[in-house]
Amino acid sequence: MRGGIRRWLLMATVGFLWAATSVRAQSSREAIDAVLPRMVKIFGAGGLQNLEAYGTGFLVSADGHIVTAWSHLLDTDRVSVVLDDGRRFAAETIGFEPTLELALLKIDAERLPHFDLEEVAEAGPGARVLAFSNMFQVAVGDEPVSVMHGVIAAVGPLSARRGRFEVAYSGPVYIVDAVTNNSGAAGGVLTTRDGQLLGMIGRPLRNADSSTQLNYAVPMTELADTIRQIRTGDFSRRRDEASPDQAQNFTAADFGIVLVPDVVERTPAYVDAVFRESEAAAVGLRPDDLIVFANGRLVPSCKALEVELGRLQPQDDLTLVVRRGGALLTVTMTAPRTVPER
Repeated sequence: MRGGIRRWLLMATVGFLWAATSVRAQSSREAIDAVLPRMVKIFGAGGLQNLEAYGTGFLVSADGHIVTAWSHLLDTDRVSVVLDDGRRFAAETIGFEPTLELALLKIDAERLPHFDLEEVAEAGPGARVLAFSNMFQVAVGDEPVSVMHGVIAAVGPLSARRGRFEVAYSGPVYIVDAVTNNSGAAGGVLTTRDGQLLGMIGRPLRNADSSTQLNYAVPMTELADTIRQIRTGDFSRRRDEASPDQAQNFTAADFGIVLVPDVVERTPAYVDAVFRESEAAAVGLRPDDLIVFANGRLVPSCKALEVELGRLQPQDDLTLVVRRGGALLTVTMTAPRTVPER
């Protein structure tokens, strides 16, 4: 009698566990099917110095707003977006926030499946998650992006570097126990097992303490407000070109930088030479470095850089992000104590 009861209990327990696993698997499959159409493949600048020319993004509106990670990929006038169904569109970068490593693109499309930024989720250590991205360019047309299962190992401030330079973002991140941050994965998403949006996968980084690869995502609770502000036009951005009433306090030469000759409308801000014993020399700037950001603002040309330098006040910090070979490097200098007479 007792043996029969034990066998019945064992069979009931096995049946319950099988049913729970089946339901969980079905839920994950449904979540994957729901998320994949909201993912996009992004193709832009790259192909030289080991810089990949592909990345990932995700739709946040029915009319074609796409969130992705700010990177070298967008440093071109020709960015292409491929939807889950294989349709290809030209994309425009309509806003960015380098301190969050965030960019917002727009394509001309309608009635697209998308994530609702009013319904983002949060999770803690131990939560099971899914990671979606176009890592290693697994998809170029209507193929699905990759999906990985993982667990949130920790939630805490980002402590990492790219090369020997610190990164701009230092807020909270989800640390994941799956290898999520591979080439091309930046701009992908982390979701709960039932498909709720948790965060955006960041660019490949190494931990500042252990020098090991960091697999992380920036929580959407850190990004959603800025994305909404960029979409609605409420986000504060500076103009690229100078106007007569703008200050012209400092120039590149005041920091020891000689830019390449400004011969066309948008000459890229390449460093042509660096003065010896200057601020630029002290922080390691070199000829052929391309200045991409100045104090968090995009630098599309030599003229735009001079506008940013002209706004500085004496002893203000100047943080530059430069592209050198296959790496983005960050350096910080200090403006002179007084504005030079010209």
